[in-house]
Amino acid sequence: MRLRFTKMQGLGNDFVVVDALNQKIQLDAKQVRFLADRHFGVGCDQLLVVEAASADDVDFRYRIFNADGGEVEQCGNGARCFVRFVHDKGLTGKREIRVETRSGIITPKLEADGNVTVDMGVPVLDPQRIPFLSDSTAVVQPLEVAGRSVPITAVSMGNPHAVQVVADVDAAPVATEGPIIESHPRFPARVNAGFMQVVDPHHIRLRVFERGAGETLACGTGACAAVVAGIARNLLESPVSVETRGGILSIAWGGVGTPVLMTGPAVSVFDAEIELP
Repeated sequence: MRLRFTKMQGLGNDFVVVDALNQKIQLDAKQVRFLADRHFGVGCDQLLVVEAASADDVDFRYRIFNADGGEVEQCGNGARCFVRFVHDKGLTGKREIRVETRSGIITPKLEADGNVTVDMGVPVLDPQRIPFLSDSTAVVQPLEVAGRSVPITAVSMGNPHAVQVVADVDAAPVATEGPIIESHPRFPARVNAGFMQVVDPHHIRLRVFERGAGETLACGTGACAAVVAGIARNLLESPVSVETRGGILSIAWGGVGTPVLMTGPAVSVFDAEIELP
């Protein structure tokens, strides 16, 4: 099968974006892994698929597959690339759209300066809904990692995150402890592991070991989760500039019961075709 696609990136978090409205596709996990492979395929952190909406009040359906072939609920940097893609390809004339994901409806908006703002929805701190196995609803909870107790805040932004505060994000044990946290038994659906350094109440530095993808240059939902965790712990004040290895996101959150707003860039890299095995 020959597949047309667009390579995109948001702060270095890179994607293969596929228009399933104008070409018939049915990808299996092996083909997703092939596309994501940086040596034999195209190379990406996630594959994004544009599909027709299932409801009249929604513009598109948005599906996300990690590099390991598994389908996931949400991706913030991908959401920004999604609205840039459908706008640039003439699939819509709207600058703000409603998009159906596995975790609910999001509303990304293409700004006049080229950046994209996404209403990422209301964050979830209830352990049962994240899901996070705990008898407590405390904002900060201990997690046993590699023989030590790590204070984390569990947050769902449509996908699960475990955020910890570190003194120096450059020295954080992302490569060694990230995989342990990702598959920790207290997170039944696995989890994204965030390592956050607080620079000041409006500025953090962040690295994220993403579920099914490993460490990426940026993670949009991870940035949202980190800011929510920081504000909930009285360490941060909205809005917050989130400095990732791929660039900077602006995150705003008004507190419990309100949605998180994320603003940042989305860039098309190239269009191409590939023959799938």
